[in-house]
Amino acid sequence: MNEDIVIQLGQDALKTLAMVAAPMLLSTLIIGLIISIFQALTQINENTLTFVPKMVVIAIVLILAGPWMLDTLSTYTVSLFDNISTVVRGP
Repeated sequence: MNEDIVIQLGQDALKTLAMVAAPMLLSTLIIGLIISIFQALTQINENTLTFVPKMVVIAIVLILAGPWMLDTLSTYTVSLFDNISTVVRGP
């Protein structure tokens, strides 16, 4: 196993991680920003106000994007196991 294979495996893992985590992180970021603007406008400084909407949005995103996320993870895992013989042996 040479350095190029290790770097490629790391890049693929990080790319897959970013693709799978992005829907939840972006939706939580957007909801948090909207609620922060609402709190700034109304001067309601309640820390627990952001918790419930974020949990609801994460649940909705998991329901909607969950199959795609699982498919992405399983595709990456299958490709990793399919190429394990070439990774271990090297060139």
